[in-house]
Amino acid sequence: MDASGIAFLGLGQMGRALAGLLLADGVPLTIWNRDPGKIAGWAARGARVAATPAAAGAAVPVVFTMLGGDPSVEAVVLGEGSATPGLLSGMAPGGIHVGLSTISAPLAARLSDAHAAAGSVYLACPVFGRPEAAAARQLWLVAGGPQTAFDRLEPLLRRLGRGLTYLGASAGQAHLLKVAGNFLIAAAVEAMAESFALVERGGLSPAQFLATVNDAVFRSPLYAAYGSRMVEGQHEPAAFALRWGLKDVSLARAAAAQLQAPLPLADLLHAHLVAAMERGWQERDWTAVAEIVRETAGLPARQPVAEPRPMPPR
Repeated sequence: MDASGIAFLGLGQMGRALAGLLLADGVPLTIWNRDPGKIAGWAARGARVAATPAAAGAAVPVVFTMLGGDPSVEAVVLGEGSATPGLLSGMAPGGIHVGLSTISAPLAARLSDAHAAAGSVYLACPVFGRPEAAAARQLWLVAGGPQTAFDRLEPLLRRLGRGLTYLGASAGQAHLLKVAGNFLIAAAVEAMAESFALVERGGLSPAQFLATVNDAVFRSPLYAAYGSRMVEGQHEPAAFALRWGLKDVSLARAAAAQLQAPLPLADLLHAHLVAAMERGWQERDWTAVAEIVRETAGLPARQPVAEPRPMPPR
């Protein structure tokens, strides 16, 4: 890696964990975040703070972004709808932008084209995992983009997680895989919620059902962790906020429409997530859709439980 280091844009929970790994590895780090409050303390840790995304891009040859979704990426990277110069306008020719966010494949294609026109490179690299998994270098990364850029950064990317899949030259395919993966997790949440409602209506213990089925069939930490949240009605604090779940399911539905591959389960999930949002649950865990399913099944409403639980290894 060049001595001038790396820039990291987006210091939410996941961004902070990954940027912290770069600092721990001794990488000279430049940071930027839309909310200045999340930058406090980083300069004391040795990071340089950039005034704008463009300034961050001008300072280094490699820039990582971990942003909330398509609108945030369009604003921060392309400068669309923003008074602040976008990252792309500041990147030097030959620079590499590594996009870690969960975004749509069409936006990934736009980013690839825009970078190519500017003489820089877009390398998609969305991740599976939680912030605590990131801090423990247990993410799984999915890369797509030019082979030369991937080859240059592969050693660094492998240091950030437990595994890495390279899909070839298409950045869009990497992001499509991530969107489909998140939809699969959401589908598991919906299926568990419906199964729990069914057995509870039949007089069985959902907790006993979960323990039996997971031991006998799935043996999945994801089922165990998410299922326990739903069985106990423990949706706060959020492991993955419901509003982000709605965003990801919406991305899956948009991809299905574009590719003419119907996802009827995504439509149901979307309706349940919207119903939860209408109740003001946007910051609860997305397992709160279980309460919508319970309501539909005529089961009594539960007061939210707020006890910390282990995070699912998504």
